[in-house]
Amino acid sequence: MIIPSPNGPGNAIDIYLQPLNEQLEELWEVGVETYNVASNSHFKLCATLLWTINDFLAYGMLSGWSNKGKLTCPICLKETHSTFNEVISSR
Repeated sequence: MIIPSPNGPGNAIDIYLQPLNEQLEELWEVGVETYNVASNSHFKLCATLLWTINDFLAYGMLSGWSNKGKLTCPICLKETHSTFNEVISSR
């Protein structure tokens, strides 16, 4: 799903993801009856979402982590040095 920046949901992205979350919960906990053509039998299929691939801005929206300004890196935390601060301090 690509949502252009001016119309993007921002922090309200959970509203868009709620139906997907409900379906994934059902697939994991209950499963769905599925037909296997090779063995000519039915089985219960369970599934889960392992990971997502997204850019840093989408990562910020999905995780709720601030990725603008100070402390943007979720790994470096307080050791994050923004380019803006480095430029100012070098003057």
